[in-house]
Amino acid sequence: MVAYDGTNYCGWQVQPNGNTIQAELTAALEQLLRHRVSLIGASRTDSGVHARGNVCVFDTTVRMPAEKMSYALNTYLPPDIRIQDSCEVPLTFHPRFCRTVKTYEYRILNRRFADPCQRLYSYFCYRPLNVEAMREAAGYLTGTHDFTSFCTHKPDVTDHVRTIMDFSILEEDGLITLRITGNGFLYNMVRIIAGTLIRVGIGDFEPSYVKEALEARDREMAGETARPEGLTLIRIEYPDGYGSPDPGSREAWGET
Repeated sequence: MVAYDGTNYCGWQVQPNGNTIQAELTAALEQLLRHRVSLIGASRTDSGVHARGNVCVFDTTVRMPAEKMSYALNTYLPPDIRIQDSCEVPLTFHPRFCRTVKTYEYRILNRRFADPCQRLYSYFCYRPLNVEAMREAAGYLTGTHDFTSFCTHKPDVTDHVRTIMDFSILEEDGLITLRITGNGFLYNMVRIIAGTLIRVGIGDFEPSYVKEALEARDREMAGETARPEGLTLIRIEYPDGYGSPDPGSREAWGET
C-alpha cells in the first residue's frame, strides 16, 4: 500500500512528458532489488491527485521478507511518496481486476480568503456553499446508477454502471469534505460529482437537478470537473481477499 502527495507528479501512470508515481516506485524497486520490475497499480490517479492507500503489485525472486519490503523501499523513495504496508500475495492477484471497494475524499475550503497552507490539498471556493443542499443532492447519487453524465468519455469503457455505497458530506471550520465509497469509479467521476455539488451549493442548481442530470446520461448536464488538488484516494479494500477473478496468473491478462 502506497501513499503520496501528487502535487509534483503527472499522475500515477508512466508517461513521456513528466515524472509520475509509477516511475518513481519502479526506479526505487529496481535499485533495491537489482532487476527489472513491472509495476501494476490499482488506481491510475491523475496529475495533482493524492493518495493515502493506493495498491500496487510486482514480481520478484529476491529473498526478502515481504513485510520488510516497505521499510527498505522507503529509503529509496522521495519524501512525498511512502510505502505504508507490504505483504506477499498470490500470483493470481490483480489489483485492478479483482472486486474492490474504493473510498475517495474531495475537500473544499469554503471561506472568505484562501489558506496557503491548504492550497495543495483542497479546492478553494469563496462563495458560501449550502451544505444541506449539497447533502440532499448527494442522496440522488447513492445506489447503483448509470453515471454517464458524471464521467469523461473513454472509448474503451462501455459500462458506466457503478454503485455508490456511502456518500457523506462533513463540514468543520470551513473545510467541506465529500467522502464517497463505491465499487468502482469512472474517469474523473469523483471530480465531476464534486464540481456538480459545488454548483448546487452555490445555488446554480437545485438539488433535484442532480437526479435529472443522472437520468439524462449526458455529460453536458453535469457540472465542471473540479480541480485535482482537492482529491485524495483514501483506501482500496478487497472484499474477497487477494484472490483471482479468473484462473491463471497475471501473465494470462497480458501484464507482468
